Amino acid sequence: MKFLALLVLLLNLRVLPTAAQRLVVSGQVVEASTGEPVPFASVFVPRTTTGATADAEGRFKLAVAAAPDSIAASALGFATQRLKLSSAAEQTVLFRLKTDSRVLAEVVVHARQPENPAFRILREVQKHKPQNARTALQAAEYDSYNRIETSLIELPQRLAKRKVIQDIRQLAVRQGATAAADPDAPLPIFASEVSSRVYQTYSPLRRREDLLHRQMRGAAPREGSVASELLGANFQNFDFYPNWQNILGKDFISPLAEGSRLTYDYELQDSVFVGPDWCYRIAVTPKRAHDLAFKGTVWITAESYALRRADLVASPEANLNFVSDLRIFQELTSPTDGPGLPVRTKLVVSVRPARKQVATQLRFTTVNSHFVRNRVHAEPDFYDQSIVAASLESTETDANPAGVPGYFDQHRPDTLSLAEQQTFAVLDSARQLPSVRNVLDWVELLVNGYKRVGRWELGPILNTYAHNDYEGSRIRVGFRTTSDISRDWVTQGYLAYGTLDERLKYGLKTSFIAERRHWSVLSAEYRHDVEQVALLDNDFLPDNNLFLAAARWGRFAQGRPILRNLYAVSGQRDLFRGFTQTLTLRHQDIKPLHDFAYYATDDHGPAAPLGHHLTLSELVLESRYARDENLVQSDNRRRSIGLKRWPIVTFRYTLGFRNIFTPRTPPAYQKFNLLLTHSVSAGQLGRLNYRLEGSYIPDAVPYLVLKTPLGNQTPFYNANAFNLMNYFEFVTDRSVSLRLDHHFQGLLLNSLPGIRALNWRLVGTANVLYGGLSANNRVQPRYDQEGHALPGVPTLDRQPYLEAGYGIENICKFVRVDFMHRLTYRHHPNADNFGIKVGAQFRL
Repeated sequence: MKFLALLVLLLNLRVLPTAAQRLVVSGQVVEASTGEPVPFASVFVPRTTTGATADAEGRFKLAVAAAPDSIAASALGFATQRLKLSSAAEQTVLFRLKTDSRVLAEVVVHARQPENPAFRILREVQKHKPQNARTALQAAEYDSYNRIETSLIELPQRLAKRKVIQDIRQLAVRQGATAAADPDAPLPIFASEVSSRVYQTYSPLRRREDLLHRQMRGAAPREGSVASELLGANFQNFDFYPNWQNILGKDFISPLAEGSRLTYDYELQDSVFVGPDWCYRIAVTPKRAHDLAFKGTVWITAESYALRRADLVASPEANLNFVSDLRIFQELTSPTDGPGLPVRTKLVVSVRPARKQVATQLRFTTVNSHFVRNRVHAEPDFYDQSIVAASLESTETDANPAGVPGYFDQHRPDTLSLAEQQTFAVLDSARQLPSVRNVLDWVELLVNGYKRVGRWELGPILNTYAHNDYEGSRIRVGFRTTSDISRDWVTQGYLAYGTLDERLKYGLKTSFIAERRHWSVLSAEYRHDVEQVALLDNDFLPDNNLFLAAARWGRFAQGRPILRNLYAVSGQRDLFRGFTQTLTLRHQDIKPLHDFAYYATDDHGPAAPLGHHLTLSELVLESRYARDENLVQSDNRRRSIGLKRWPIVTFRYTLGFRNIFTPRTPPAYQKFNLLLTHSVSAGQLGRLNYRLEGSYIPDAVPYLVLKTPLGNQTPFYNANAFNLMNYFEFVTDRSVSLRLDHHFQGLLLNSLPGIRALNWRLVGTANVLYGGLSANNRVQPRYDQEGHALPGVPTLDRQPYLEAGYGIENICKFVRVDFMHRLTYRHHPNADNFGIKVGAQFRL
């Protein structure tokens, strides 16, 4: 007995150390260059049969009975990586696999069936689309969690030596964050988390998002900027049931589109369960590599033929600028719950300006939950605002103190990967680095055009210097206030000086945001500046710093300069969703800086008194309707984002009086303007932008008050002008104009082998102007009171003005060259019947 007891004791002593050496290893497998998960990678202990398979996100957990010194990971297309283990009982590791240069030979499988079986499934998808698409719902609402992560990937050696890069790497080393410490690892620069409640109706299409909580890490936009508000917007709200999916402003052909067999090849690969639903797994591949199409897999339910999951990658050779990688993953709710709504969406975009330059990777993750279908909120104005900051006071912009859990630590609907956890830890401290803050300030300068100095912003930088033939060198200094000074008041002003005309110009404008729900804004403005008559009555010029800066260059004198004192007060309010009403009272004191005279009374005889100095007092009523426009409100600004399915209609009515404070004032005059703008997808033919404008002035007025169609005598292309029309070549009091600008994307040129590699794109333009002058406005003084001849007021006859052009854009990704032909009025003095216009543009 004593012998048996001793034997049992010895056996226990041998077993206990073995049990004590049991360890658990967990972690994630990612790509070394991008940080993207490697799905279903193999994780194993070398020279043993112990191993595990990672999940779709590259995560794994492996229990090891012994105490190995290392663990390895491998996957198809990647080189095997081996990592050392410590003696700790629980360990977390991160595998960063590098691409293996060895490629497997292609395997082609031919089906003997008379028809591809995937085609039958696709026909059923089209047949069941009305009941499966989310448009079958009246309304939907759900909680939404959005995470955005931004990193620099594939850094060149010269950039890796920059101070800001080294500072973040050193910070990662101090915090033990292997995800960012390695020299070739993605470098995190920014991350954000946003929770919100989304409300949507489908007929009519209206959307509201209430931002509830927000947290930003790293080189984040300043709180209150428009960029910070965009972080919560569900702009990655993909829906593959429509034929076209607009991504980053480009129209991709959906794999579920009608007639998609002309664009895609399909292969039925397997039948698997996705959640409770038995699904067909179908691989999709573009027939032509340069098309805006996807490569990947879709899962279609076998019972109701509904889209259940999509895992797609943009064709690597697609005609896209700057985007080196574009991936979309989306999982929808089960069709047993009704039409599919997105449960989880992931968008990965890698942007590279040029070869051998650093790329920026953006990862968008959206997780939706707590769905409510077909509950329409009947409260007045409920859907009037598209994005609402519901709790700005509780917004988190800084990291939480160590050990203190934040809102997202307790309410995050998914689990952060090891790489994400380490990235967040680095970014919590990186924002305080001076080098990071300095880089962020420069980015804001390039994007917004303003340089922040304390609580003020200086700019726009584009307007700082200009040169033209009237002012000479124009030097301008401008400023505007920020939300740090006031969230309700916005003030901006400028000073300018011309070296040739030796005049000091200045302006000041202030706005008060009286109420945010309907964006009720009161404004007052005063401006003393030299301007061009050619732009004076162009009521719908875009409020664009680039356009305003360009208008100050070149042949300013041909635009007939004036010195104008402008006094204006205005009020703006959204009466309902998409409908904005603006009322403006303005007084203009105009001193012509060119030969000019007008009849000061209704008498137009030889002895009628003439006037040279002109004052205009006007009441302007403007109505703007944008049915599906998404407006983002920051602390004291509002902007429109995204494409619109419906045109934007703007109507402006002006009631004016000239020289209202002088005796024998002529009767009032009226002006009517209507503008319609839209961008329309033409499917495989590209995208058409059109601008339809009408103007009518029924009363007799000096030609400074009439409509002057905008010409262009510069070598640069201007989408808002008639590019072969001279300045002041025509003046009208009634006119209709149509501008067409069609982008064919890669159509036609992608079919030419020599051109295809250049990624050039064909464009076409056509501009039409029809109108003229009534008999009352044809009578303008021909001589001033000293007998000097005055320039005439030319107008259109019965023939419309026509010009058309064709060209190539995307030359070196930025340059556009248009070849323009003037089709009518070819014999006008100084007319250019053919011209080449060059432009620079930023288009993906």
